[in-house]
Amino acid sequence: MNHEPVHTSHPDIVNRLRRAEGHLRNVIDMIEAKRGCLEIAQQMHAVEKAIAAAKRILIHDHIEHCLEDAIGPVPRGRRSQIDEFKEIARYL
Repeated sequence: MNHEPVHTSHPDIVNRLRRAEGHLRNVIDMIEAKRGCLEIAQQMHAVEKAIAAAKRILIHDHIEHCLEDAIGPVPRGRRSQIDEFKEIARYL
């Protein structure tokens, strides 16, 4: 088991995932109640967005802290490379 320290972003990630969990439960309830497909699709979209946001925060936090811990401090002049890496990570 990995015992890395908890990052400051983890509570925010947990909150976002709990919201997604609530949206997902709502989707299931809506399907069981035979609600309209448009409403269900909108709620499913909310689940996807919440999970994607949580993933993005996790990845950016990892890049910001874990990567720098591994390679050492990044000089100000090379920060743009880290920022670009974070931006491209959006497409994962």
